[in-house]
Amino acid sequence: MTAIPQERRIVTAIPGPKSQELQARRSAAVAGGVGSVMPVFAARAGGGVVEDVDGNRLIDFGSGIAVTSVGSSAEAVVRRASAQLADFTHTCFMVTPYEGYVEVCERLAELTPGDHAKKSALFNSGAEAVENAVKIARSYTKRQAVVVFDHGYHGRTNLTMALTSKNMPYKNGFGPFAPEIYRVPVAYGYRWPTGPENCGPEASAQVIDQISKQIGAENVAAIIIEPVLGEGGFIEPAKGFLPALAKFAKDNGIVFVADEIQSGFCRTGQWFACEDEGVVPDLITTAKGIAGGLPLAAVTGRAEIMDAAHSGGLGGTYGGNPVACAAALGAIETMRELDLVSKARRIEEVMKGRLAAMREKYDIVGDVRGRGAMIAIELVKDRDTKEPAPEATAALAKACHAEGLLVLTCGTYGNVLRFLPPLVIGEDLLNEGLDILEQAFAAI
Repeated sequence: MTAIPQERRIVTAIPGPKSQELQARRSAAVAGGVGSVMPVFAARAGGGVVEDVDGNRLIDFGSGIAVTSVGSSAEAVVRRASAQLADFTHTCFMVTPYEGYVEVCERLAELTPGDHAKKSALFNSGAEAVENAVKIARSYTKRQAVVVFDHGYHGRTNLTMALTSKNMPYKNGFGPFAPEIYRVPVAYGYRWPTGPENCGPEASAQVIDQISKQIGAENVAAIIIEPVLGEGGFIEPAKGFLPALAKFAKDNGIVFVADEIQSGFCRTGQWFACEDEGVVPDLITTAKGIAGGLPLAAVTGRAEIMDAAHSGGLGGTYGGNPVACAAALGAIETMRELDLVSKARRIEEVMKGRLAAMREKYDIVGDVRGRGAMIAIELVKDRDTKEPAPEATAALAKACHAEGLLVLTCGTYGNVLRFLPPLVIGEDLLNEGLDILEQAFAAI
């Protein structure tokens, strides 16, 4: 495994000729419904760099959507996964179990918030983890209703599409959806009518009122929320909102589920984002950053809730695959050894400082927000009306891509540029990426 030089290098137009050839093959063979942010085909990746088939090296501000927090070829991940590959690729944990699965569950019990007895079940994807959290909550409470939030994103399966807020591209034309899903407001400080300072208490009161009147708290199995909303625009719920919901859930026998699929594993400058206000969820769903790029997901929670489902009620052929489990142990080892919690905080310091300066300079930047290495800017046509500027957001992303900076957009209104650099990115690359962003602002 040769290390990739940690420097941006542009040797062809983006995309280059080899990427264009592969794009033609892709168009003929891959379903049109599968999109890509950049039509640039990767050859190697590591640290804060993705190298394409034409030899261009791009600065990575995406981490494969918050997956490669430890980098795309972390030594411990590669070493442990390779050793496991040589021993066996699969037996199915439901047929003949293996130690790696158990060890991942032990690590999750240690790392997730709260000192109560915990158990886990492992799956393949974030959506599967969320689906299983709903199954477990319904089994435990003997109730059916599930409460989710505006701007929330939970996956692309039928149930998780129902839980997800945004229609296009996630839900449009794919219904009917699962029943007994109820959506309530979220404490979106930047867009709260009476201002961010009133948002937490007002939004939580509104949510509790709606649940009590429209559903009946006694009918609710679970409240599911991302402690920092990902796809919906990197919205940090206003202070006080999450603790109020967690208390309401506890008082009413509702399972409080933190969806930490995008925000977990050091991404926000803590092991888990819900730690910020001391919220201890009953269940926590994880995926993305858990296994250094291999498909793995988990539901972790209070032992008595996790044990509510009958034997055989949870599982899946590939769930907790041995190679993915080995990779997860390597990723967790890397996070601890390199203190990636502190690295994420340093990334926040650098990024927020630079982005705040850009906000002073460019009126189009309405809001700078996020925590750790989960930072975003929301672009608006007018700061007073806060009218979203999705066209400018797309143009800005395109300008960054052309210069070799991989950035992603998000947000219900398509007007948020999100930054998810690997936590191992060098500070020089981080600053160079921000230079490119600044030049792109000047250009548009």
